[in-house]
Amino acid sequence: MSMILSASVIRVRDGLPLSASTDYEQSTGMQECRKYFKMLSRKLAQLPDRCTLKTGHYNINFISSLGVSYMMLCTENYPNVLAFSFLDELQKEFITTYNMMKTNTAVRPYCFIEFDNFIQRTKQRYNNPRSLSTKINLSDMQMEIKLRPPYQIPMCELGSANGVTSAFSADCKGAGKISSAHQRLEPATLSGIVAFILSLLCGALNLIRGFHAIESLLQSDGEDLNYIIAFFLGTAACLYQCYLLVYYTSWRNVKSFLTFGLICLCNMYLYELRNLWQLFFHVTVGAFVTLQIWLRQAQGKAPDHDV
Repeated sequence: MSMILSASVIRVRDGLPLSASTDYEQSTGMQECRKYFKMLSRKLAQLPDRCTLKTGHYNINFISSLGVSYMMLCTENYPNVLAFSFLDELQKEFITTYNMMKTNTAVRPYCFIEFDNFIQRTKQRYNNPRSLSTKINLSDMQMEIKLRPPYQIPMCELGSANGVTSAFSADCKGAGKISSAHQRLEPATLSGIVAFILSLLCGALNLIRGFHAIESLLQSDGEDLNYIIAFFLGTAACLYQCYLLVYYTSWRNVKSFLTFGLICLCNMYLYELRNLWQLFFHVTVGAFVTLQIWLRQAQGKAPDHDV
C-alpha cells in the first residue's frame, strides 16, 4: 500500500529538528530510515533544494526554502507528484505560521512541536487520495517536477552510518563530483558583474594582441613565438576566471589562485611589449576577479524557492 509514513521540519544550517510527526513505526526498515533522516539533516546545506533518496522499499523526499527543510518518508510506490505537493503544503503553512527570526533563533529541538497537528492532518488527507481530488490541483506540481525533477541522492553521498560504510559505496565513487555539479552559487553582486566584464575585456585584449603577434611573425619572422603563446595563455586564463566566477566546481578557490598566478606570469613575460599601466591593469583585474570568485561562495539553497 502506498502511503506517507512520517514527516519532519528541519533547520538547514545545523540540522536542528523543529517539528516532526510522532507516529513512527518500529520495524527494522523504519529504524534504518530514521538514521538516514539524521544523516540527511547534517548535509542539507550541501544538497540541492529538492531531492529524493531511495532506500529499499522507502523513499525520502525533501524540499528546502528560507533556511528550513521539509522532509517526508513514504513507501517506494507513493506518487512523486503527491509527495512534493504534500511537502509544499507543509512549507506554505509553516512559513505562514512562524516567522524567520523565530526559526533562526530556536535553540531547542522540536520547539515547534505543535506544528505536528497540521502534519498529521495533512498526512491523513494525502494517504487518502480520493479526498484530494477536489481540494488541490496537481497539474502545476506535475509540470514543475517534469521540468525540474528532484535530484536523486546516491546512497554513498551520505557517507557512513554509525561508522559502517554504506554497501552502495563501491558503486558511487563519482558521487562527490555529481553533488558539486548541483551546487549553486550566491546571487551575483554588482562588483561580481563588473569583474566578469573586465575579465572578458582583458581576455579580448590578449586575443587581439595574440593575432597581431601572429601576423608579425608571418610577415617578418621578427616576433617571438613565445609571446604569441603568452598572449593566448592570458586569454585562456581570463576566460577560465569568468567560468569560475559563474559556475561552482570542486577546488574552485585553489583553481582561481592558480589562474591568477598564470595571468601574472604571462604579464611578466610580456613586460617588453606592454607599458606599466597596461601591466598594472591586467594584473589588477586578475586580482579583482580572484577576490570576487573567493567572495561568491556556494549557497545551500535557493532562497526564493517555492515548489
